[in-house]
Amino acid sequence: MFKSSYPQRIVCLTEEPTETLCLLGAKDKIVGISGFTVRPKDIRKEKPVICTFTEAKVDEIKALKPDLVVGFSDLQATIASQLIKEGIQVLIFNQRSVNEILTMMRMLGNVIGETEKAAILVEQLEERINSLAEKSAQKKEKPVVYFEEWYDPLISGIGWVSELIEIAGGKECFPEFPSKKLAKERIIADPTEVIRRQPDILIASWCGKMFKPEKVKARPGWEEIPAVRNRHLYEIKSSIILQPGPAALTDGLDRLVEIIEGFSD
Repeated sequence: MFKSSYPQRIVCLTEEPTETLCLLGAKDKIVGISGFTVRPKDIRKEKPVICTFTEAKVDEIKALKPDLVVGFSDLQATIASQLIKEGIQVLIFNQRSVNEILTMMRMLGNVIGETEKAAILVEQLEERINSLAEKSAQKKEKPVVYFEEWYDPLISGIGWVSELIEIAGGKECFPEFPSKKLAKERIIADPTEVIRRQPDILIASWCGKMFKPEKVKARPGWEEIPAVRNRHLYEIKSSIILQPGPAALTDGLDRLVEIIEGFSD
């Protein structure tokens, strides 16, 4: 007699599914992780690293005998294709908004048979997000926030980051960019455009590279920007804001709230 079962050996090509699975109590199902995984703490000591973001050790993944590999975005299409050709089941998410992050968490919960746990986790996150959004909506004045994902060329924040800025009580400096999924579509070709928009707060998250305020201060004409003039220059680690998973909705959002509320005070 046949009996269906849920995946028991899962390889995660990015951090988001790893953290989600751990929050759902399914850490034991993870058999391989990305080299960029830092959450939850000490996970790298417990699980073998089998990929970077765009390259994977296919033979090592096969040796782990996974019944599911989970990844993120078109940037991992080559890895996904290689694994599929090897007969391995692959699930690729492409979440780029707060809602899509929450949906990813629900779907992953369903896939591993933890539908109820996933629903509770998502509902808890939704409750806090909605509470903060309602509080933000009551503010008469909101600081304009410029989020810089990269500095050469200047790249503004991606969708979920922009949404979280608004949820935290700020006003997105470049509202025309968040819907653009690709970094090249969010390039600010003319740096003086940032000066013209006069952001009150500048938040940098340079894709894993340390933020250096002096580089910003040295940009021609940027001393005219309120954020620079008044020293409202901040960094949020990319590990908690630029990965579209639980971290962005928890620690990432908390840091945004801290910065924006601190400015209001």
